[in-house]
Amino acid sequence: MAKLWTGRTDGVTSRQADDFNSSIRFDSRLYREDITGSIAHAKMLAKCSILTPGEAETIIEGLCGILSDLETGKLPIDPESEDVHMFVEETLTKRIGDAGKKLHTARSRNDQVALDLRLYLKKEGSAILAQLKDLLAVIAEKAEAGKALILPGYTHLQHAQPITFGHHLAAYAYMFLRDADRIRDALARTDLSPIGSCALAGTTYPTDRAYEAELLGFSGIVPNSIDGVADRDFAIEFLSALAILMMHLSRFSEEIVLWSSSEFGFLQLSDAYTTGSSIMPQKKNPDMAELVRGKTGRVYGDLMAILTVFKGLPLAYNKDMQEDKESVFDACDTVRACLPVFTGMLATAEPKAERMLSAAKEGFLNATDLADYLTKKGMPFRDAYRLSGRLVAEAIREGRSLEALPLETYKSESELFDADLYGEIDLAACVNKRRSAGGTSVSSVEAQLAEIKEKIKNI
Repeated sequence: MAKLWTGRTDGVTSRQADDFNSSIRFDSRLYREDITGSIAHAKMLAKCSILTPGEAETIIEGLCGILSDLETGKLPIDPESEDVHMFVEETLTKRIGDAGKKLHTARSRNDQVALDLRLYLKKEGSAILAQLKDLLAVIAEKAEAGKALILPGYTHLQHAQPITFGHHLAAYAYMFLRDADRIRDALARTDLSPIGSCALAGTTYPTDRAYEAELLGFSGIVPNSIDGVADRDFAIEFLSALAILMMHLSRFSEEIVLWSSSEFGFLQLSDAYTTGSSIMPQKKNPDMAELVRGKTGRVYGDLMAILTVFKGLPLAYNKDMQEDKESVFDACDTVRACLPVFTGMLATAEPKAERMLSAAKEGFLNATDLADYLTKKGMPFRDAYRLSGRLVAEAIREGRSLEALPLETYKSESELFDADLYGEIDLAACVNKRRSAGGTSVSSVEAQLAEIKEKIKNI
């Protein structure tokens, strides 16, 4: 097949070189973006009298026909084409003749592929934000239902202080809200049109880049033609946001794996989101959570791959940049596969309130409240801290909880202790005394959820 770029060379390359150079096997998924961009380009060329109205109409009708045939499967993508851009142009020229050869006036594949990728990320970003919104709605619902369920809070994976299930879930809600913010921020910098940058230096034709950008739904143009074709920092930023999102999904997945284990027993996963063992009939494996945790590594790898590709490239376009698309496609595909599965898994998971409370009664989670009790009665906190530690040691020796130690034991350590102590170190009291902004009390969690729900509306 004759190459469209023959001239300086005869265009005869080895089959091996053709296969190595070709990107049609993966960039063919950009055919909608490519045709959309070409229709806008034809309209701009006609507006600027570079094409006649008749030529533009013929080109646009031809492009719409190609898009329709591709969508219905009537037109297969030719794997022998070098890339999706060449495939569309070659098909158009075969269908409408010489008018098809005029479409590429005042543009280059360099700005064309940059345009297609920006259009693709705008579409994918919107889809991912919609999925994130669904997840956040489930988290908010679960947090509302669990705002009074007490469970252990952990530091170093050791029992720390009593918290509520709703408080714990709200923490993830805020993380995912920030992920949504990061994606929107990345999309804001993606929302500039590079078309018209041409190869790198712009064009001698009297084009209207702003008009073409407006037709394509961009907020403006990339103001420097070299920058328009030479960088993919918008894609790198987008993948960075996706990597952070996957990190949060992975942490949440890790806790779901732990919580659904026999050792914790805080969560019962639905059969619809678990698998069994081929040899152990008692098993109920949290495979969906484990896969989300594992697929996080893919997205990290996609980000590192594209960062590495660009770290040493001189301006402007280099063929290395062809390697950007597979990383972008894989990261978007992975995130879009993980989010709905994770959302469904969480929506159908059942918190085990009794087991959570039972675990919270272990490990002396109210020791800080014991120290606070003394501090409020005038004892310096460091002294109260040491005294409370001695009482914890005594409770361990006796095999009791702090609530079960007799008042005489407390008074032997300090006369500041009185019968009101037991109300102060009751787990529910420990939780609901923490009414500070962002705290774990029911009232604090309700305030957080009100804010979360309001923010979800704006995604």
